[in-house]
Amino acid sequence: MTDDEGLLHRAWARLRAGDVGRLPVIAALLVIAGVFHTLNPVFLSSRNLADLLVQCAPIGMIALGIVLVLLIGEIDLSVGSMSGLAAAILAVGAVQLSLPVPVAIAAALAAGCLVGAIYGLLRTRLGLPSFVVTLAGLLGLLGVQLWVLGDAGSINLPFDSALVQFAQHLYLPPAASYVLAVVGAAAYTTTLLRRARRRAAADLDSAGTASVLVRGALLGAGLVAAAWYLNLSRGVGVIFVLFVLIVVLMHFLLTRTRWGRSVYAVGGSVEAARRAGIRVDRVMVSVFVLCSTFAAAGGILAAARLAAANQSSGAADTNLNAIAAAIIGGASLFGGRGSAFAALLGVIVIQAISSGLTLVNLSSAVQFMVTGVVLVFAVALDAVTRRAREVRGLG
Repeated sequence: MTDDEGLLHRAWARLRAGDVGRLPVIAALLVIAGVFHTLNPVFLSSRNLADLLVQCAPIGMIALGIVLVLLIGEIDLSVGSMSGLAAAILAVGAVQLSLPVPVAIAAALAAGCLVGAIYGLLRTRLGLPSFVVTLAGLLGLLGVQLWVLGDAGSINLPFDSALVQFAQHLYLPPAASYVLAVVGAAAYTTTLLRRARRRAAADLDSAGTASVLVRGALLGAGLVAAAWYLNLSRGVGVIFVLFVLIVVLMHFLLTRTRWGRSVYAVGGSVEAARRAGIRVDRVMVSVFVLCSTFAAAGGILAAARLAAANQSSGAADTNLNAIAAAIIGGASLFGGRGSAFAALLGVIVIQAISSGLTLVNLSSAVQFMVTGVVLVFAVALDAVTRRAREVRGLG
């Protein structure tokens, strides 16, 4: 059996064992695209897709933090309130206090770090359930947000500020988008080749060089085609590029560092991780800090997109959409399974549903119902595949 035949055999075995990977998310995106394009051809227009991707960045950043806490088997219910508080700190600092925008951004991110550290310490030192701690944080942070905004209630950011311009009007030049697509495909191919060499050196089944090159070429062609299509209108938003780069960075940290391996180990079994010498408390605190910091970053991007911060910032469906995006993208509620790319895939599904329902003039009530059905399906699929793996392990 050749290397590539062995890979196909293992892939089929994983599917039979319930390890479906990202196939359900990709299938859902194809179904969503097909249905909404049939109902309104504008859905797949380059302009709408460009807007959709830009809208993914704020919620996607928050969802990335949710993915991290889900990996260790915990939850943070206050990410929406944290994003709203960060938006308020940014607006008050930059507008009312006339602080430089970078200083206001740093203050908002620092608030996220502080809140995450408090959550982590309450979880690890006092043993309080993260559900209770972050639920209390949801209410408390909302109160702090209202206090920070004060009597103003709503603060507008200057439209000519660099932050607002970055979030609303900054797009990659066509040439830069093509270069980025090629570089991304080349980096992906290089990573696969290195992994194949390591596995071959350890006498493990590995992908053949030809198959790796074909996969890299297909990815490059797909990214270049996507960039070309988006460039027919506005192009690729820099805010979305920033989000993708942060996702890639977190994927590297989770898969190529000791800290990342510790995160998965803690999510798999806290007691086993502790017995293996992992500083479980430190890992948990670091994850809660990152989650709240990403929530603050999402709030900053949302405020920049709207050019305003108000009492409803981070409210409404922000919390639910971020958590739903993480779960729909493939992060397991049971801990220890998922990747940073779950935030990217999940938020695209959420925003695609929102954009499509808006284009066909359906109410927000229908949007909530459809998103709820998709979320239940994702959780049910996670539970079924988990049970299948357990049964196979017992067998």
